[in-house]
Amino acid sequence: MLYNKMYYVNTLLEMVALKKIILTGGGTAGHVMPNVALLPALKRAGFEVVYIGGVNGMEKDIIARTGVKYYSVSAGKLRRYIDVENIKDIFRVIKGVGDAYGIIKKEKPDVIFSKGGFVAAPVVISGRLLKTPVIIHESDIIPGLANKISMPFAEKVCVSFPETLKRVGGKGILTGPPIRGELLRGDRERGLKLCGFGGAKPVALIMGGSLGSVSVNKTVWKALDILTAKYDAVHICGRDNLKDAPTRLGYKPFGYVSDEMADIMAAADVVASRAGANSIFELLALKKPHVLIPLSKNASRGDQILNAASFETQGFSVVLQEESIECLYDKLDEVYRRRSQFIRNMSESGLMDGVSGVMSVIQSRVNAD
Repeated sequence: MLYNKMYYVNTLLEMVALKKIILTGGGTAGHVMPNVALLPALKRAGFEVVYIGGVNGMEKDIIARTGVKYYSVSAGKLRRYIDVENIKDIFRVIKGVGDAYGIIKKEKPDVIFSKGGFVAAPVVISGRLLKTPVIIHESDIIPGLANKISMPFAEKVCVSFPETLKRVGGKGILTGPPIRGELLRGDRERGLKLCGFGGAKPVALIMGGSLGSVSVNKTVWKALDILTAKYDAVHICGRDNLKDAPTRLGYKPFGYVSDEMADIMAAADVVASRAGANSIFELLALKKPHVLIPLSKNASRGDQILNAASFETQGFSVVLQEESIECLYDKLDEVYRRRSQFIRNMSESGLMDGVSGVMSVIQSRVNAD
C-alpha cells in the first residue's frame, strides 16, 4: 500500500515538474525589458527561469531586481565597420560561447529564448551545439546583426511587424512585442508626485532611448524656457548625461527609469521618443500621442527609420528626422493639439498581445517533446 502511494506521489510530481527556460538578451533596455515582460507569464506556466547576460550590461541590474538566477558571459561587440577591436572581440565571442556552453550544460533548460543583443549570439550558438531548442524574437522591422547571426541556429523567429516575416523565411511567426503588464497599470497622481509636478500644466515626456541621446538632450535643454512655459517636462536623458542636466522649475530629468516608468507614462499627455520597437509599441498600447525621432542611418542600420515610417503610415505618430531635431517643440505642440485624433487611431490599431503570442510559441515547442 505504501509503495502504491509513493508511486502515485512520484508520478504526480513528475507531471507537475517545472520546465526550465533560459532567457538571454542585453546591451540596451530594448533587449532586456521584453524578457522581463515575459516573467509573470512564464512563472504562471510553471517555468523555472534562468537568465544569461553580459558582465557589465544594464541587464545585470535589471534582472537582479526580479530575483531570477543570473549568469554572466563574455560578449564582444558585433560591429558593422572595420575596427581593430573586432579582432579582440572575436576571442571575446569565442570565450562567450564557451561560457554559455558550460552554463547551458549545467542548467539543462528545455528551451532558450533570445531577445538579441551582443550577448545573445554566444548563448544561441551554444544552445544549438547542445541540441537545446532556441526561439528568438526580433522587435524591429529589419533584424539586428546579433539576430541575423542567431537565426540559422533558431527553430522559430517571433516578430513584431508583419513586414519582418519576409525577412526571416519560414521560421517567422507574428506574435507582436511582449509588453510589461504593469506598464498598463500606472497611476497619474503617483507620476506627478514623483516628478514634483502640481498637475496644472500638461506633461511632456521626452525619452532619448535607454542610454540617452546627446542630440535630443541638447535640443531639450536649449528649448527649456519655451517648453516649460506651457508644459511640465520630464526628461529621460541617460545615466551618463544626468550630471549635465540643468535645474529648472517644471523640469524633471532622470538618468534611467525602470520600476516607476508606468506612473511617469500615466502622467504624460504627450511624448517624444526614439523609435526603437519596444518603445513605440508601448506608446501604442498606452495610446499616448507622440513624436518619434528615429536614429539616423549615420548612427544605426536604419531600423528606427522604418519602424517610425510604419507607425506614421498607420496614423499613430508624427515623425521628426534627426536632421530637423531643432523643431522638436513645434512637433510636440502639434501632436498635443491633435491628440484626440492620434488617440482614436491608436485605439483602432488591433495591437496584438505579444506576451500571449510568444508564450504560445514557447509552450508549443516545449510540449512537442
